[in-house]
Amino acid sequence: MSTTDKASSEAPNPSEEAADSAEAAAGAQLSTAPTEDTAPVGIGVIGWIRWFWRQLTSMRVALILLFLLSLGSIPGSLVPQTQVDAMKVAQWKKDHSFWVPLAEKLQLFDVYSSVWFSAIYLLLFISLIGCIVPRSWQFVGQLTGRPPGAPKRLDRLPAYTTWRTEKSPGEVLAQAKTVLGARRFRTEAGATSVAAEKGYLREAGNLAFHVALIVLLVAFAWGQLFKSEGGKLVLRGKGFANTLTQYDDFKSGSMFTPEDLSPFSFTLDRFDATYEESGPQKGTARDFKAHVTFSDGADGAPQKREIQVNKPLEVDGAKVYLIGHGYAPIVSVTDPAGKVVYKDAVPMLPFDSNLSSSGAVKVPDGYHDKDGKKEQLGFNAMFVPTFAGEGKGTMLSQFPDLKFPVLALSAYHGSLGVDAGLPQNVYQLNTSKMQEFKDDSGQLFKKRLLPGETMELPNGAGTVKFEGVERWATFSITRQPGSGLALAGAVFAIGGLAASLFIQRRRVWVRAVAGEDGVTVVEMAGLGRSESAKLPEELGQLAAALHQQAPTAPDRPVKETVEGERG
Repeated sequence: MSTTDKASSEAPNPSEEAADSAEAAAGAQLSTAPTEDTAPVGIGVIGWIRWFWRQLTSMRVALILLFLLSLGSIPGSLVPQTQVDAMKVAQWKKDHSFWVPLAEKLQLFDVYSSVWFSAIYLLLFISLIGCIVPRSWQFVGQLTGRPPGAPKRLDRLPAYTTWRTEKSPGEVLAQAKTVLGARRFRTEAGATSVAAEKGYLREAGNLAFHVALIVLLVAFAWGQLFKSEGGKLVLRGKGFANTLTQYDDFKSGSMFTPEDLSPFSFTLDRFDATYEESGPQKGTARDFKAHVTFSDGADGAPQKREIQVNKPLEVDGAKVYLIGHGYAPIVSVTDPAGKVVYKDAVPMLPFDSNLSSSGAVKVPDGYHDKDGKKEQLGFNAMFVPTFAGEGKGTMLSQFPDLKFPVLALSAYHGSLGVDAGLPQNVYQLNTSKMQEFKDDSGQLFKKRLLPGETMELPNGAGTVKFEGVERWATFSITRQPGSGLALAGAVFAIGGLAASLFIQRRRVWVRAVAGEDGVTVVEMAGLGRSESAKLPEELGQLAAALHQQAPTAPDRPVKETVEGERG
């Protein structure tokens, strides 16, 4: 008994052509890939439509469209998008004025909702559906069909073996069917042969992969159309209600409506942060926790919850992420008459890992100078939670926790520009319409304050007091309706791709016929959808299992009879 790989290179003749035809028939339908046309089918408009449809639904075109979709996403990551950050778009247009007309014509500021990107997306969607539907029906037909009969010339197949046995052909075929069935082959018995087939999950995996791509496309479209994402800075002791007016910034999909926002609210009760106190990683964050009182719905009962980094609060399809934190010095301002005209916690934005922060204190209402004239006050502010000390460097924090807090203020008076109704950055002071308070040397009046300290403005203009420090935390409230569907699609895509790559569709035939001397000749051959070194190995294992039931017949001695010659 031996297992060999066969490859025929002989000149064709009628009998071999018939064998080739039988071999081709035996290998047919190992794949459900549709046959592609090389030229238009039919005459006229109908023929061209059929040809275009078959080209569009071919796997080659689907791969090209998938590549174009990936290529089309590049401008969306390089050029600012209007739906993501309109201010960055405005700045990009200002910095690249020469390219603005071309970029607007190509819709580069709205790539994912542009006509050309949508066209690629829809064509890919149609291509995948048109490719998968007929292949699915064909695959169902294969599942309900039976393995084809054995070719006439099994020795022409890629993997082949043969031996002779004293078992009868019927016994050999019965044992072959048992052996193949035990290896989960689907078998079909014929008069002189048994046909078996295995590896249907390969095509099932292939179809599952392409169905998963459609699911991913649907999830992407669903998520882009109905998504919402917003940010909110919340001071300790303050709250947030999930309505549009409560957000500091907000962006959403084109099909989003305010009614889609989940009705909930929460109050930031406490924010805890711990840092490495010593060693080479001194100041490294170890743990952040936001303790909130949460209410689900307008009349929901208050619940105590914790929000941590990468552990969001989930409610009705929305997720509340903790994304940042910082400090808010409490500042009070009195006018020349001693009346407190402003007192509030002013959030500062960190600009380094030790939470050195900058911001602005704005007093838009209630202040009058010593002459009774109404004015507005503004202060550029710098805050450090741990000051190095006088004469020990610049105004930069040495540690992110509150060890030695210091607030530095520089004072202005005049018009803040808020009465024009134009939006302003709350963390920056617009001094274009303001005048500096001057110190004794004629320079900008500025001072560093410790908690509880007060600075007196020049010329009896009032006082400013550093009352204390509050904490704040920033939260991102997101809603991605297609994320679960996208995850399921990704899992099925990986599973389907693995099945299509590692499972081989193959067929095995066993033929047993009685020889001229009465000894049964057993032939086994295998054919796979693609060349694989495992096919001869598997055929050898099957042949070995069958050989145990139908062992090789012993060699018979040759009896020579010599007749005398006459004449």
